[in-house]
Amino acid sequence: MSTQTRVGVVGLGYVGLPLALAMHRAGHEVVGVDVDADTVETLRNGDSTVSDVSDAEVTDAVAEGITFTTDYEELHDVDGVSICVPTPLRKTDTPDLSFVVDAAERLAGVIPDGCTVILESTVYPGATEEVVGDALTENGATVGEDVHLAFSPERIDPGNEEYGPTDIPKVLGGVTPACGDHAEALYSPVFDEVVRVESATEAELVKLLENTFRAVNIGLINELAQVAHELDVDIWNAIDAAETKPFGFMPFYPGPGLGGHCIPIDPFYLSWKANEQGIDTRFIHLADTVNREMPDHVVQRVVEQLNDRGVALSTADILVVGAAYKPDVSDTRESPAVDIVLKLEEWNADVDYHDPHVPTLAVGEETYESVPLTDERLDAADCAIIVTDHSELDIERIIERSALVFDTRNATAHLDADNVVRL
Repeated sequence: MSTQTRVGVVGLGYVGLPLALAMHRAGHEVVGVDVDADTVETLRNGDSTVSDVSDAEVTDAVAEGITFTTDYEELHDVDGVSICVPTPLRKTDTPDLSFVVDAAERLAGVIPDGCTVILESTVYPGATEEVVGDALTENGATVGEDVHLAFSPERIDPGNEEYGPTDIPKVLGGVTPACGDHAEALYSPVFDEVVRVESATEAELVKLLENTFRAVNIGLINELAQVAHELDVDIWNAIDAAETKPFGFMPFYPGPGLGGHCIPIDPFYLSWKANEQGIDTRFIHLADTVNREMPDHVVQRVVEQLNDRGVALSTADILVVGAAYKPDVSDTRESPAVDIVLKLEEWNADVDYHDPHVPTLAVGEETYESVPLTDERLDAADCAIIVTDHSELDIERIIERSALVFDTRNATAHLDADNVVRL
């Protein structure tokens, strides 16, 4: 089978743009498509729209011939196309595949016979065949003959400098064996390792398994952190000691709540599909309940600490340190910092936040601006709450200048200070 050479990537966000650039570096002729004209114009000018991709990478790729466009017609002669569009949840916690449907329907009228289509967007098991397959065969095409369809879950970890997009093994499953063969031929030159599974549905379950595993175990350790607090035990020390066991234990760590697009969202795709089959996914819902309660737990702990110091939260000056959902990224989707600020507002506290990666933060109807982390601002705070432990934060200075530090991330583990309280 000949190597695919001209490929399209639909959706140029934090998944699609790195994939398009990786395909370009692998020698494919790449057409990147996005319905957002501003995104396309920015990329055409050589400026990145994704924090993990530098302007230089985009500039070089544009100079070398990569195409960015809003026009699906540019995909009329591609050998393959990857769909990397958002798959959010509706307010009812049910899957919203409208972006996938739109992309698939647009592709159906454009792509040539024999084209390989790979869905990367997270979906429930069976959606690649049911949703994308139905759209691509509306004109009478047959999957496995006229069009080749596969699923390959994105596994990008934003901000991870050790594992880039092509370093992480690429799970891949075709709707038919022939579909899998064509998709593997497309991706093998791009990724260090392609892991074939039996079907697209199996590949869809792999992604949901990975993130549900994390969500449930984080929920467990968050619950145990609350138990440890009541027992006057340091949960971080207990985890470190448990980790010395060479088998049967994998460390997970508590925090102020879950954030990002994957871990808080993906388990509900699995839960929705399981419920459709009459299965009650109790672990998923219990873990979600615990994780969503963590911002309340953080604020309650702060209330207790301030009360011990004779300060009411309603009159307190609070500085939230970190707004992104994880260190060294600018992404605030589902960030627990938003819920913490909201709950502090409910107590009528005076709240500011600082985040070197997040200049503004939408909280309910309000938009906050990141304040400089000056000595004066730290001195004024009754409590600094470390929500996101960015690597460039000077934790020692925060401790030295703050009356009280509540550390939700164990960022102060290496420091001994009487004014620090850990989750």
